[in-house]
Amino acid sequence: MHEFHIPDMTCGHCASKVNASLKLVDPACEIHLDLPRHMVNVKSEEDRDTLVEALAEAGYPSR
Repeated sequence: MHEFHIPDMTCGHCASKVNASLKLVDPACEIHLDLPRHMVNVKSEEDRDTLVEALAEAGYPSR
């Protein structure tokens, strides 16, 4: 399980883009978005660096 803090994820549209970018990398991943806390939990077989890169390319750098 990977946890990401994404400060720029502030609305439903942002959450949708985050979700879509992660699904492009790993269509089988499980994603839990916590919009008020700007947190995303991802259960994926992909390594963390790959997921971080996908989020950054979508315009949502994580911490």
